[in-house]
This record gives sequence, structure tokens and C-alpha cells, in this order.
Amino acid sequence: MSLRARSQEPRQDYLREYSPTEIHLPLVHIKQAREILLHQADAIASVGKSIPADFPLAVELISACKGSVIVAGIGKAGWIGQKISASLASTGTPSHFLHPAEALHGDLGRVRSGDVVLILSNSGETAEIVNLLPRFADQGVKTVAITATLDSSLARHADAVLNYGRLQESGHLGLAPSASTTVMLALGDALALTVARLMDFRALDFAKFHPGGSLGRKLSNVTEVMRPISGCRIGLDSETVRNLFVSQGGASRRSGVVMLIDDAGTLTGIFTDSDLARLLERQQDDLFDGPVSRVMTTAPITIDASERTSVAIEVLAARNISELPVVDSQGRPVGLVDITDVVNL
Repeated sequence: MSLRARSQEPRQDYLREYSPTEIHLPLVHIKQAREILLHQADAIASVGKSIPADFPLAVELISACKGSVIVAGIGKAGWIGQKISASLASTGTPSHFLHPAEALHGDLGRVRSGDVVLILSNSGETAEIVNLLPRFADQGVKTVAITATLDSSLARHADAVLNYGRLQESGHLGLAPSASTTVMLALGDALALTVARLMDFRALDFAKFHPGGSLGRKLSNVTEVMRPISGCRIGLDSETVRNLFVSQGGASRRSGVVMLIDDAGTLTGIFTDSDLARLLERQQDDLFDGPVSRVMTTAPITIDASERTSVAIEVLAARNISELPVVDSQGRPVGLVDITDVVNL
């Protein structure tokens, strides 16, 4: 009986006695989960202490690949293979997944000379994979295997073998692929990230492949998240405060700041809604019909249009400001980063 279900029972039911097994059941679950996690962590640590001898060769084959890295696996290993393929693709190595059964029925045509095939199989004897090995050899593609041992059919046919040893699977039965697939995933990540470093894959490169995510947006150029100048409030610093706000009243995506420029178009200051509120609170009505340059913030904090979005976020946070003008190399405003535009990044 779950604790949630128990809390919804009539009040009098709490008066009954619970057996020791019921009381301690949540603790048993926690103990079992801890054992499984530590067992899998130990499996990874063991491989980490003894990296497969062919790991450098596997890195060399993948980094030198002129085509794509084709990742193949079936069952649970197949799902792990799909993740490894995605990791390779997102870190600069073209890759896609090939289902071994589908490959035997036409999808083998996806493999081309110059590709490298990365094959995952714990036993190395999976029938669909073993049947594919001669076909890969006929096409002259190099193969890298992630498998348990060096004595399987897969290992014998592969150009490089990342063998992690026979593992006891996790759980009370020790049958479901768990420790083995965890190690496969870790080795695949190690391979993908090592290749990425060798190929000098950088943060900006990463951003190109992740434009839709929060991380990608942080690494993108600030011009991709800023409000363009057409959507900002902007005026001449020689205008009066009154005329400035009358003329800027209908701006779309209203921000709390007006960017002010001189006759050459160079940013000279900013005037915020808070500045306007202070004039009203202090009853400084005479300033409303004077030039805004008398009351604006001169030399405001800005960010260059060539900077990354992450830098803009850091400036907003460090300076405790809500708006950050974006300027070009001549100091002319090209847009504005409002804190509401980046608050979720």
C-alpha cells in the first residue's frame, strides 16, 4: 500500500496496526535502489580503471571517417546505440542509427564506402548482427565493436574492439540488461567526447547543433535573442521628455527603457520608466519640457553585438539591471536584451 493511498483512507483507519514489513517497506526500496546504482557505478569504474586497449584505435577510425558513423544494435543495446549516435551527431560527428533487422531487408543501402560502423552487442553473437558482418566487410567499411569479450564473432570481425568484460547484471535476478548497457553507454560517451575534443569541437560549434534548447540559446550570438532595433524604443537625446514618451507610446513588445542617440546615431544614454516615475514623485514638472539629455543615464552599460547570449545574462545578473542595449562596433544601438527575454535560459 502506497503512502499516498494510505493518506486518502478514512481517519479511523490510522488506528489499525501496521506490520513491520509495511512500515519498513520504503526503506527496503531505497536500499535496493542504492545497491543497483552502486553496482552499475562499480561496473563503470572498473572499465574506467582498465580502458580497452583498442580505444585509441577506435578514436582514430571515427575521427578519420569521411562519411558517417553508422551505429547498430538490437534490443536494449539498440536503444543505447541510438543515444550514442545522437551524442556523436551533436558533437560534430555525422551519425545515424541502423536497425540490424531492417538492414537485412534493404536498409543496408544506407551504408556507404567511407563510413564507419559502430556495433553494440553484449554477447557479440546476436544473430542479426552476425549476419551483417560479412556484408560490412564486402562494402569495405571499418567496424568498431562495443561488446563484452574478445572471443565473440563480433569481436573477431571488428577492426577495433571496446571490450568491457563479462558483467553481472543488476537486480535480484541479474538478467535484465542493466550494468552492461550502462557500461555501453558510458563507453559510447567517452568515445564521442574524446573524438569531439580531438576534432577541436568548441562551444560555439555545439550551439550550432542545439539552436532550440536553453543551452544552445545561451551559447548563441546575442543578436539571436535580442529585440531588434525595430522593436525597441529609441529617440534623440535632444528631444524633450514629454515629446519622447508621447512619440514612443505605441512601441510593440514594450520594454522599460528608451535608448537615446545623438545626431550621428551613437548611443549616448538611456531613460527608463523608473526615471520617469521619479520625476513625477519629486514633482519636477519643469524637467518634462527640457531635453532628455539632462535627466538620462549617460554612458550606460552595453554589450557588443558580437558577444554570446551567456555574456549578456552574466552582465544583467552582475549589474542587477533589467535592460541591456546591444551596440555595434561604432557604438550605435542595434537592439536590446530585456531580462524577460532570457529569464528562462
